[in-house]
Amino acid sequence: MSQKTAKAINDACEIQFVDEKRVKSVRRVMKSAEAITALAETFKILGDPTRVKIAFALSKEELCVCDIANLLKVSQSAVSHSLRTLRQMKLVKFRKEGKIAYYTLDDEHINNLLDVGFRHVEELL
Repeated sequence: MSQKTAKAINDACEIQFVDEKRVKSVRRVMKSAEAITALAETFKILGDPTRVKIAFALSKEELCVCDIANLLKVSQSAVSHSLRTLRQMKLVKFRKEGKIAYYTLDDEHINNLLDVGFRHVEELL
């Protein structure tokens, strides 16, 4: 048996047992299917490195499309496309000042999500 197969076997319960008290406790606080789907979609949107870079940049400073394109060294078109996707998921918002649209994160929750996510991955590096 390979080490990978042995590890997979060791990671599973060796007997069939359900702790009903624990299951009921979690079931009472389990999030709705809609909330779980929405969070999964949020993570899917943030699964793109360019969108993560944009979100991170916007967590530090309000920026326009030209600023972001310059910062990331990508086309304005690519930035606009990513911002549209982020905006549709309510992760970023914009305000117009004359002919310029300035983007920021939609709210502090997005900033917190990024902070916690980066703390997690930076511990692994």
